[in-house]
Amino acid sequence: MSRSTALSATSRAAGESRPFPFLYQALRRRVRAALERWFALRVEGLEHLPADGPYIVAANHHNYLDGVLLAVALPAPVAFLVMPRVWRATPLHPWLHRWLGSIPLALERPDVGALRTALRTLDAGRVVGIFPEGPFSVRGRLERGLPGVGLLALRGAPVVPAGISGTYQALLGRRGYIPRRHPLAVRFGAPRRFLAEGRGRGLRSSITQRIMDDIAALLP
Repeated sequence: MSRSTALSATSRAAGESRPFPFLYQALRRRVRAALERWFALRVEGLEHLPADGPYIVAANHHNYLDGVLLAVALPAPVAFLVMPRVWRATPLHPWLHRWLGSIPLALERPDVGALRTALRTLDAGRVVGIFPEGPFSVRGRLERGLPGVGLLALRGAPVVPAGISGTYQALLGRRGYIPRRHPLAVRFGAPRRFLAEGRGRGLRSSITQRIMDDIAALLP
């Protein structure tokens, strides 16, 4: 079994002071402005984000736009766990992901190395972004979560659920990964810290399911 504790909302003053690399910040501002203008980007629930210390953002996943939305919405730099086809999408992507601090994640087997890197990132006080479904959802709905997020959550960092909407419709049937104009939204929920009462696969699965339920509650 596990226990979870919902954490109260806090002021964003401390979180906003976390430094961005210069290029990251410059791109982030421009991309967010473009998304707000052309895709009516709406961000809700920023008051739920922890003011300081490390935390995990767990979100649903349809395509590459999800990572872009989280990167421009969050007030702190985020290190994403990234699957191989996204890491190697173009010859420039591996360099870009290393520069951004992304964490490569193998999907064909439990990737202990990636989880250790994510834990070191949290220990350094950073934000880790994870899409618990693993591969993109190709049906436009929330899929079953993989237990890696439960394992990370057991190390004590609060988990902030995020519901992303509009990205599936923006790229459905599109060629060249160029999205159609469609309203996009990110909604953050209250953070939750999980306390272990036991151990094993069942515990990780129950925590993962709770996180997926929190994500589901944020979707339209």
